[in-house]
Amino acid sequence: MEKLVIEGGIPLSGAVRIQGAKNAALPILAASIMASGTHTLRNVPKLLDIEVMLGILRSLGCGAEHKEDTVVLDTTGLNSTHVPEELMKQMRSSIFLMGPLLSRFGTVQVYQPGGCAIGERKIDLHLRGLQALGVTIEETGSTIICTAEDLKGADITLDFPSVGATENIMMAAVLADGITTISNAAREPEIQDLQNFLNAMGADIIGAGTDTITIRGVRSLHACTYRIIPDRIVAGTFMVAAAATKGSVALEGVCPQHLNAAIHVLRRAGVQITVHDDIINVHAPIRPRAVERIVTAPHPSFPTDLQSQVMVLLSLADGISIMKETIFESRFKHVDELTRMGADIRVDFNSAFIRGVPRLYGATVEATDLRAGAALVIAGLAAHGTTVVEQIHHVDRGYDRIEEMLTRLGARIRRQAPVPDQAPVTGE
Repeated sequence: MEKLVIEGGIPLSGAVRIQGAKNAALPILAASIMASGTHTLRNVPKLLDIEVMLGILRSLGCGAEHKEDTVVLDTTGLNSTHVPEELMKQMRSSIFLMGPLLSRFGTVQVYQPGGCAIGERKIDLHLRGLQALGVTIEETGSTIICTAEDLKGADITLDFPSVGATENIMMAAVLADGITTISNAAREPEIQDLQNFLNAMGADIIGAGTDTITIRGVRSLHACTYRIIPDRIVAGTFMVAAAATKGSVALEGVCPQHLNAAIHVLRRAGVQITVHDDIINVHAPIRPRAVERIVTAPHPSFPTDLQSQVMVLLSLADGISIMKETIFESRFKHVDELTRMGADIRVDFNSAFIRGVPRLYGATVEATDLRAGAALVIAGLAAHGTTVVEQIHHVDRGYDRIEEMLTRLGARIRRQAPVPDQAPVTGE
C-alpha cells in the first residue's frame, strides 16, 4: 500500500484552492439518474469514492466520463435497478441510489451497506422514510428489495437529523404525487446543494438549510449543468494544518458561511482568521491556546468530520482542552496514533481530555479512517522529524492528492509507492 512520508516542522505558507465537496457530489451524482439525458457536473473532485459511484452508475447502464473536475453523465441508457453488492460494499454512500431509482422506475434492489470504521450507521431512517412514501420493503439477509407502484407525498419526522436519510427521502419525494414535508431534517450545506441541483432539474423544493423541507411533487425532470459547492471539511482541514504548523495560508474558492463553527473554535484557540468573499486567510504565528470544551453535533454546530484534525492542534496548545464526540461512538481511533507521536490525550467514554505538549515527534502511524488519516497528516506536518502515514487509501477517499496541495504550500511531503516483493536469488 502507498504511504505518505512527511518531513515536519515547516510552516505552511501560500494559497490553495479548495476542491469540490465529496459529500455534495455523491448524492448529486445519484440524483442525476432521475432525469434522462446528459448532465454536466463541474467542480467534482477526483476521489476514490467518486470513482466508485461512477462505476456503479456505469454498471446500471449510464455513460460517465470524469476529466479534470468535470463529470459528463449520460443517463439515457440506464437499464438496471440492481446495485451490485460488490460495489455497494466499497462505499456506504451507494445507498443514495435507493430514492432516485424508486423515483424513476418504482423498484430498486440494494444491499445492507455494512459496518463503518467510525461507528454504527444504520439505514433504518432511510427505510422508514421511504415506507411513509408508499414503498414496500422486503429484506432477505443483506438484500433489500424496494417497490412502489405510486409514490405518495407524506409528512415525515426523522428521529435524528440524518444527512443521508434526509437526502434519500428528498430524492424519492421529488416525483411523488402530492406534497412531502420532512421535519427534523438535516441542515448541512450539502442538503442545500442537493436541493439546488434538484430544482435546477425542475423539482419544487424549499427549506433546505432549515429543519423543515417541503417537496412538492412534479411530473418529470430534465438534465442540467451544475457546479458543486466547495468542500467545507477539506477547507477546515487546511485551516487546521496552517494553524498547527504556525503558518499563514489563504484558502481560495470557499464558502466561509459553511465554516462558521470551525472558524469560531479556531479563533478561541488564538488563530487569526480573516474572511473576504470566497477567501479565508489563516495566520497563526504563536502557540495555540487550549479550548475548554468542544462538542460535535449536527450542522450548524461543530462538525464531527473536523474533530480529529482539531484535536491535533489542541494537542500542541497551551493548557488542557476537552473534546466531546456525540455523533459516532468509535471516532477516537486516531488518539493512539497521536500518543505515539508524543501527544498527551486521555479518552473517557465519548470525551477526550487533551493536555497540550510543546512538540510532537515523527513516527510511523496508520490511518484508520478518512478524517483520522487527515489528522495524522497534519500531525506529521507539525512534528519534529519524519512521519510515515500508512493506509492512505483512507485519505484518498476525501482529499484529491493531498500531498500535491500541501507541497504547493511549502510542505515536504511525498507519496511513496509500495516496494514490490523481490524474487529470491537462486544459483544454477
